[in-house]
Amino acid sequence: MRIKTGTVAVMTMVLATLAGCGRSSAGGLEDSASSASSAPWSAQAGLSPEELQSRWWTWAMSEPEGTNPVADEDGSDCERNQPKDVWFLAGTFGTRAERTCSIPDGVPVAFPLVNLMAGPAVCTSFMSTAKGSAVLDGEEVEAESSRGEPISVQGVVFNPVTGTDERFTTTGCGLWVQLPPLKSGKHTLTIRGQAEDLSVGVDYFLTVDAEDALDAV
Repeated sequence: MRIKTGTVAVMTMVLATLAGCGRSSAGGLEDSASSASSAPWSAQAGLSPEELQSRWWTWAMSEPEGTNPVADEDGSDCERNQPKDVWFLAGTFGTRAERTCSIPDGVPVAFPLVNLMAGPAVCTSFMSTAKGSAVLDGEEVEAESSRGEPISVQGVVFNPVTGTDERFTTTGCGLWVQLPPLKSGKHTLTIRGQAEDLSVGVDYFLTVDAEDALDAV
């Protein structure tokens, strides 16, 4: 994740393959995720690009730096402020991290590969350099490209993205993944990515357990 003062630009790396144009379907995940068909999960039941980015950024800005899931080094903060209908994953602020997290059974997973909040022109430049790769349980996964949608976000005081609790509207762009619920058991995610001069990597060790399911699920 990167912050550019003035444009409030942030980059996050978590789960996907080499960046491509438009939307592409995730494949090769039958052993890890429950898939109703070969169509992208987001096309079946996921969030719209505007809602996905608005909600993810608000989540990423919902904690101060000391407990923020993007600044998390070992996974101890990955459960903070998770919504009940989707489980968000985060990247880093440009460092490498290894995180161990538990995910409730029956909850879809969503995350950015690289993403940014800025003006339309800055998003265009950013997306021209965005690329990355990720492996879920030995299978590569693909991302959807969002090249610029209006989003509305709000943080808390001392959050590491804006530092304030103001609500504002901006343009969101990036490479995004939405997956159906992962099957119960242990999973690994190996994430590497780049955009402009930033390089980010996250290794996730995930456990999906029905006993950890959210109360509302």
